[in-house]
Amino acid sequence: MGVPGRIVWRDSRGTPRFSSVVTRDVGYHCTYVECLSGPPIPMHRLVFLQLDRTMRGYEFLPAAMRQGKILSAVCRVGPVSNVTGLPDGYALRLLVDPADHALPVAETPAFASLSLAVPA
Repeated sequence: MGVPGRIVWRDSRGTPRFSSVVTRDVGYHCTYVECLSGPPIPMHRLVFLQLDRTMRGYEFLPAAMRQGKILSAVCRVGPVSNVTGLPDGYALRLLVDPADHALPVAETPAFASLSLAVPA
C-alpha cells in the first residue's frame, strides 16, 4: 500500500527543498519512495521523511514512521524517467535507534545466548 508523504532536505546552499512522494516498500530500517514532484535529491543526502498525518495511525507502519518526521539518508537513486528527466524514486535508510526494534529476550532464538569465545 502506498502512503503519501514528502521528503524535506537542504540543498548545498542551505535552501530548504521538498518533494512529494509515495512509499512503496516499507521496513523498519529502510523504505523505497516514488517521487511525484520536486527537484532531484543527491545520493547520501540527509533528508526528513514525513508521512501524511491521516495515514500515521495505521498499524502496518513501523513505529518510527507513525511519529512524524524521521531522519533518513538517501542510499540508492532509482532509474531516471524518460518523461520527467528525474529519478523515479529513492531508497532511504531510516536513521533510527536499533534498540527500538530489538526483540524482547523471551523472543530471541535459543542460539543467541551461546558463547562464541574460544576456550583458553
